[in-house]
Amino acid sequence: MLTKFLVDEAQLTDLVAPVGRLSSAEPLSGGMFATAYRLHFDDGRSAVAKIVGADTSRFLTYERGLLGTEALTYRMLEDSGVPVPRVLHTDFTRELLDADLVVAEHLPGVPWFGHELDEAQTAVVRHNLGAVMAGLHRVEAPSFGYPAADAGLSAGTWRDAFVLMIEAVLADAERWQVALPAERVRAAVAAHCGALDPVTRAAVVHTDLWEGNVFIDPETLDIVGIIDTERTLWGDPLHELVGADQFGTGEPNVDLLSGNTAAGGVLARELASPTGFTRLQLSRLYFSLVLTIEPTMRGYEGEWAVGYENGARSNLDLALVRLEATPTAS
Repeated sequence: MLTKFLVDEAQLTDLVAPVGRLSSAEPLSGGMFATAYRLHFDDGRSAVAKIVGADTSRFLTYERGLLGTEALTYRMLEDSGVPVPRVLHTDFTRELLDADLVVAEHLPGVPWFGHELDEAQTAVVRHNLGAVMAGLHRVEAPSFGYPAADAGLSAGTWRDAFVLMIEAVLADAERWQVALPAERVRAAVAAHCGALDPVTRAAVVHTDLWEGNVFIDPETLDIVGIIDTERTLWGDPLHELVGADQFGTGEPNVDLLSGNTAAGGVLARELASPTGFTRLQLSRLYFSLVLTIEPTMRGYEGEWAVGYENGARSNLDLALVRLEATPTAS
């Protein structure tokens, strides 16, 4: 079972000393892999510390170097208008602790997840999230794939990076003895990877913009922060739609798309392009592979874990069926 890294008060005080004198700290719940604390300093500032132990044996290949990616992404987005916290301190030396550390500003607002909204209010937030995505995707990245060198999943084209990502997740499944239709997956990717070639500009793609990673102003419903950028990749903006709705199989949300278009985003246009449907299904294929492996690799237990894996397998099969029924571009 995946366990979080344990940190005592003295260790935490030493770790965050470059930011200031710690007056108190409280653990934050949520998240599967990181230990997180809300920090309060003597000068009145608040921040959030995220700590990930050096043991990555229960991580997928793409998750190697997660916290480095989180800090890098926050810094890349600092002047973009996307509401991300400012990085206050990082420590990847593992001199004080056998773990990595990122300390970032504490965001205002409340998490969208768990905040009760009616249908109309939810539509407003989704519209606003589409606008945030537009801001994200305007930031250009220097290559394609996952930025962390430890992952080894970057390339000069989106097609090459995506194939690396697929092969890595299939290798992870083999390592953890998770049965997958690997040959069907490889055949579908080989048949349709040409659809990825129109993606010639690498956008910053958060990949995990579910409600828990989005902070809103409860009065105005403006999005005042997005967090947990550790799984960010550089590539196709359409990948964002799947990351924000990882078990979804239907049409992307219309309010999100309208908000994206109104803010100058490209999602609706790219979806309507000749390769849009195929690219969306390839991204859904990738996410379904990841979600299918996670319960075994992480050591999830209980009926919910069975339902989680079954849902992922059902979506994996659906993505394959759709790709297999889609004519290959000439």
